[in-house]
Amino acid sequence: MGKSKKKQVKRNASAGGGSTANPGSGQSAGKSSTNSSMNSRGRQAAGQYNAHGAGGQQSAGAHGAGGSGGSQNKMAVMPMNRLLLTMSVPLMLSLLVQSLYNIVDSIFVSRYSEQALTATSLVYAIQFLMIAVGVGTNVGLNSLLSRYVGAKKEEDACRAATTGLILNIASALVFSLVGIFFAKPIAGLMTSDAELKELCIQYMQVCVIFCYGTFIQTYGQRLLQAVGDTILSMVSLISGAIINIILDPIMIFGLLGCPEMGIRGAAIATVIGQCTGAVVALVLNKTKNPVIHVHFKGYHFNMDDVKAIYRVGMPTIVMQAIGSVMTFAVNAVLMSVSTTAVAFFGVYYKLQNFLMMPMNGLGQATIPVVGFNFGSDNKDRIRQAWKCVVPASIVMALIGTVIFLIFPKQLLGLFAASEEMLAIGVPALRIISLTFIFATMTIIFGYFASGLGNGVINMIGGAIRQLVVLVPLVWLFTNFFGISYTWYAMWISEVLAFLYSFVSIRKELKKKADF
Repeated sequence: MGKSKKKQVKRNASAGGGSTANPGSGQSAGKSSTNSSMNSRGRQAAGQYNAHGAGGQQSAGAHGAGGSGGSQNKMAVMPMNRLLLTMSVPLMLSLLVQSLYNIVDSIFVSRYSEQALTATSLVYAIQFLMIAVGVGTNVGLNSLLSRYVGAKKEEDACRAATTGLILNIASALVFSLVGIFFAKPIAGLMTSDAELKELCIQYMQVCVIFCYGTFIQTYGQRLLQAVGDTILSMVSLISGAIINIILDPIMIFGLLGCPEMGIRGAAIATVIGQCTGAVVALVLNKTKNPVIHVHFKGYHFNMDDVKAIYRVGMPTIVMQAIGSVMTFAVNAVLMSVSTTAVAFFGVYYKLQNFLMMPMNGLGQATIPVVGFNFGSDNKDRIRQAWKCVVPASIVMALIGTVIFLIFPKQLLGLFAASEEMLAIGVPALRIISLTFIFATMTIIFGYFASGLGNGVINMIGGAIRQLVVLVPLVWLFTNFFGISYTWYAMWISEVLAFLYSFVSIRKELKKKADF
């Protein structure tokens, strides 16, 4: 990184709190006198945190949830329990709503046919990759916009926003072309069953060819978050989810005069919901965003903006892409058992993602809190954050474990589970649920490390638990011991990821927070 860029990152690292706060992405446009005493080491550390903290689906330039008009940033003075609560709840709600898109699709599709549910589970790997690129690009954009806004460079922020729009449209165009020309070959890689392949093609073509809504919706939300408005960002997300929920049964089953479209109807409902959210997000930015606006008149494409966006956004893309590769690989293994096994894994993965959203919200809120106090060399506050976040995460993980242990049949019943799916899924959910505590700790340790300027721990922990160890073990256990033993692969991968993350975060804490 050149000297000018280092100075820019340092300015961002010292931009504490202003009158607006952005817990959703950890961004702020202001400056806190708390940071005036930062030494050069602290400023550099905060800059590192800004560059690498995106490893867990989080915008990394997180510095300001500042108080309005006060001389001190609330991340330096507010009681830690209350601070984390106020910053994490909006994130939790947004993430939970976001996960409803695929949950709702699956619930209604399962009532159409199990084959259709299996098709959505197979295509989910492609959707996951699409989301990875969209979220990663816009996490990087959010970080860059926050730096410009914090430095009061409004013209640069508007130029970067325009560049971000171009990047999102270009990304959507690439996926759209993939949907047009490669949907059939990709479906052929997923299954050899003719009926299932056709269902995959129907669902994939609509969702991928018309993916512009999901990219633009995420883009519009990040513009709002960059100026600290997480509420309006959440409004745009909720509006799309509501439309999707309303349209799903109408289009799938042919209600209210609409023709019955089955799985294609589910895809169309999803796309309409995403486009609705995109329009709402753009309108809110046009009318409510006081700083950032898209201007093509006099616009000049700036490659430095692109580099800055992907310098922060690429770790997020990689982390999300790991999930996509994992689902594709595990589906391929389970397809040799039965389509019902694939359908179950899709249901489990969506339920598990929904369960993990509160922990992700808490973890993402932790990044700016830890990063801010690390940058200002306030080690006591870092220790306070640790003592709040870890117990809270354990409690949430235990609640999820109890739900999966006691109510596996009821959870699968939401998706009209057949007797075969119940036979596979009920014991599987109970086996998997015992790993939730380890998975949660790995995730939280990764977020905490990102706040301390180390995004590598998050990436490696995620790779161990979701790909490097898990996929080979799933293949081994399935092929040599049978489907009943497949799920024990998660015990091994989650425990190994936890051990790696625990040892790594302890080293980081000892080195950077003296404990």
